[in-house]
This record gives sequence, C-alpha cells and structure tokens, in this order.
Amino acid sequence: MNKIIEKKQISEEVFRFQIEAPLIAEECQPGQFIILQISEEGERIPLTIADSDNKQGSITLIFQTVGKTTHLLAELEEEDKILNLVGPLGKPTHIENFGTVVGVGGGIGVAPLYPIAKALKAAGNKLIIIIGARTKELVILEDEMKTIADEIIICTDDGSYGRKALVTEPLKELCERAKKPDLVTAIGPPIMMKFCSETTRPYGVSTVVSLNTIMVDGTGMCGGCRVTVGGKTQFVCVDGPEFDGHLVDFDNMMHRLNSYKKRESSDHEQCHLEMEIKKRKNKQDAPKQ
Repeated sequence: MNKIIEKKQISEEVFRFQIEAPLIAEECQPGQFIILQISEEGERIPLTIADSDNKQGSITLIFQTVGKTTHLLAELEEEDKILNLVGPLGKPTHIENFGTVVGVGGGIGVAPLYPIAKALKAAGNKLIIIIGARTKELVILEDEMKTIADEIIICTDDGSYGRKALVTEPLKELCERAKKPDLVTAIGPPIMMKFCSETTRPYGVSTVVSLNTIMVDGTGMCGGCRVTVGGKTQFVCVDGPEFDGHLVDFDNMMHRLNSYKKRESSDHEQCHLEMEIKKRKNKQDAPKQ
C-alpha cells in the first residue's frame, strides 16, 4: 500500500497527489506511467507520472476527475493509502539535445509534459513551452514551467489569461521563424494533438505526441488502447505512449474514444450528485454554534 503524502486541489476538478513510492521513484523516467487501484473491487486506471523525488521516495500524480475512479481518488486525504500501485510502465521519452524544442500542453496534458520538458532542458535544449486551457482557472503548472522554459506562451479559449487563441496559432508562428523548432512534443486532448501535428507537417518539424488518454488496462492485455500508426496497429501502453504525430490516425482514435464518452459523462454526473448530497448532509449534521 502507498501512502498519500500531500494532496492539493489545483482547480475545481484537477488534483495533485504526492505519493510514497520509493521503488517507482528510483526507476521512473519521463513519459512513463503507473497503474493504481483504490480498492479490491475497484477498477485499475493508468496515470502518467508528473514528477518524482528519489530522495524522498515519492512520485507526483496530477489527475482530473472524469470517471468514477478519479472521483473516488479525489476523495482520499493525506495519510490515506492506495491499495495497489504498479510501475513505472511504458517506454520512456527519448531525450537528447535536439536544439530548439517546443512543448505544447493542453489542459491536463501539461502534467505529463512537465517531466519531459525538464529532461529536455537538462539535456541542453532551448525550451519553448505553450500552455493551453479553456480559462485562466484551468491553467496548471505555469510557475513550474517558468523555472525551466526559455520562453513560455499561455493561450486560453476565452481570452481570460494570456492570448485568446488555440495553441496551434503560436505553434505556427514558431514554425515560421527563421530558425524553426527541431522538435515539437504535444500532449493534450486528441483533437489538439491532431491539429498540432497538422500545423507542423508542412514545415517538416518532427512532432511527438503522447496518446495516454486512450489507455485502459495499461499492460497490453485488454487491447483497448490499440491505435493505427503508419498503417500498423500499435498498443499505446506497451508500444508507447509516445508516437510520431504525423503517422497517427487520430480520426480512428477519436472515434473509438467516443465510445467511452457516454459512460464517462454518466459517471461524472452521478459522482457530482453524490458529492453534493454528501456536502448537504455534512452541513446539516454539523453542530450549531
């Protein structure tokens, strides 16, 4: 069992957990993930490792409450323990000095981008970070990225913070510079990664995407994370999670992801209803002053 050392709510539906896991912290590399299970009857879910501290023997997980398990996970508190935690899993990110690297993070995708960006900077790359979110409140890890980035660009859909633009707008501008990027790493919603890849394609800029959003079992046994890359079937959890964005069949991937949406939305609404009922009950049961 693994103890929760620290819990922090970053935004309304995004949480950061620092979890005691010395063996995983010792072995994990950027781009890898873990599988966790809260209880014996609970499902197993994959989450990318957002950071690690080998000296403290801990890993950091940042997640958004989407389905039932992530809602249950968010209800845990510091000192609580997670029943099962397995990792590190997946192939690590290939790190070297490419030259100029652009990291594009959309929404919760900024979390798995962070350790990759740190490693790329440590390898001597010039690092440009683009963070995209729907609103200012949903921008995460800005301060952490500022400590490692040579240049940082914030985009919000509603213009409440940074530029009112999609992340592809500044990405295109960077590709049009006299010294275009040597590599782009994009992590976020599939539609964002698709259009980032299409943005860089005409300029011949190598683009890597992380398809962790489609993982289910995380061990290659269920086949739920199969994707088509370069006309061949690949499994994200064992062959990835990172692939050449110019070769991924995003349309096929998004079509398959939509099959989970109805169940996810139902669980999300049900969990919110249960939480609201619980809050009202706690308020009613609280002793009057």
